[in-house]
Amino acid sequence: MDPRPNPRPFDVVLFGATGFTGGLTAEHLAARLPSGARLALAGRNRAKLEAVRGRLLRSDQQLEDIALLHADSSDPQSLSRVAESARVVITTVGPYLEHGEPLVAACAAAGTDYVDLTGEPEFVDRMYVEHHATAERTGARLVHACGFDSIPHDLGALFTVQQLPSGVPVTLRGVVRTNAAISGGTLHSGLGQLSRPRAMLRAASERRRLEPRPRGRRVRARIGHPHRDRVLGTWLIPLPTIDPDVVRRSALARPDYGPDFAYSHYIGARRVATVASALAGFPAILAAVQIPPLRRAIGRRIPQGEGPSAERRERAWFTVDFVGEGGGETVHTQVSGGDPGYTETAKMLAESALCLAFDDNPPTAGQVTTATAMGENLLRRLQDAGISFTVLTSTTATRGGR
Repeated sequence: MDPRPNPRPFDVVLFGATGFTGGLTAEHLAARLPSGARLALAGRNRAKLEAVRGRLLRSDQQLEDIALLHADSSDPQSLSRVAESARVVITTVGPYLEHGEPLVAACAAAGTDYVDLTGEPEFVDRMYVEHHATAERTGARLVHACGFDSIPHDLGALFTVQQLPSGVPVTLRGVVRTNAAISGGTLHSGLGQLSRPRAMLRAASERRRLEPRPRGRRVRARIGHPHRDRVLGTWLIPLPTIDPDVVRRSALARPDYGPDFAYSHYIGARRVATVASALAGFPAILAAVQIPPLRRAIGRRIPQGEGPSAERRERAWFTVDFVGEGGGETVHTQVSGGDPGYTETAKMLAESALCLAFDDNPPTAGQVTTATAMGENLLRRLQDAGISFTVLTSTTATRGGR
């Protein structure tokens, strides 16, 4: 699509382009920018930014007008200048609990759309408490969790609900499987979040006091229990991530999820031994991350800013299966793609920013989810970019039960 008229110098600014995931995001942006769009890269180190721009230029000489901007997460004035110059700002600079709030504040104040990769519930809840009202007033859309956390789950849930009858109660479960190793950014963010359980619960409580609730509808994210799924034929282990919260918030905002919506979130395992190992190992990890030396030792296993080779990423895959039931129908859908932690995450993040910048999305403002802010537009973009959303089976209950 052609860029829409806009007085700001840049359509999209990427903060963190010199990191591993940031570099992949820059490459995807450069390949998918519409003609005439204006892109800038922002960061602390100009030499590293020039190296990223040079790499992009080797693939496309038309990109020579990419601008380089100074931005530092410890310098709020530099972040304000970046936010005021852009329609959409992307950031890959985490952990977000440590580095994220100044840029969120700058974008909310400037009326600038914002996307990130966070999977940190405390950060997302704190940003809602501190900056949602400002963003609503200025028209900024603050969209967190625009990578593997949580786009496949958020848009996969939306896609599945759309396959069921409208206006009926819906129960939905999502089951993720992958052969990829955890990314460095996800590991360090997760370690930081697990080490702060009280702060995480406090932030969630503060948000609940402010967040409006729908009238005449019920929406829940339920904690399931380990069991074997009769539809999928796999063992399910409850997965305590940010994803079910994101799905629940989309359902709260969108009446088309039905009058009574419930979602459960799992990781899938083929063998019961894997289930037993996971249930035994998680309490030990949770205890270990409360001890700083052990937490640092775990974090050193996968440093931030580094990633696997292209060959290893080519071998990686993910699936998220959804089983939805409503109105006497059961539907099994699947979201699938390649390497989730790096390649597909960069793709999802870039397409989210492009969708906000150039697509005709529903009118929203404040802190919103991908399904609320972009919904079907982003779903189409991701399908065009190679991420699959598929209906595998759909059945109708016969009289007397399924």
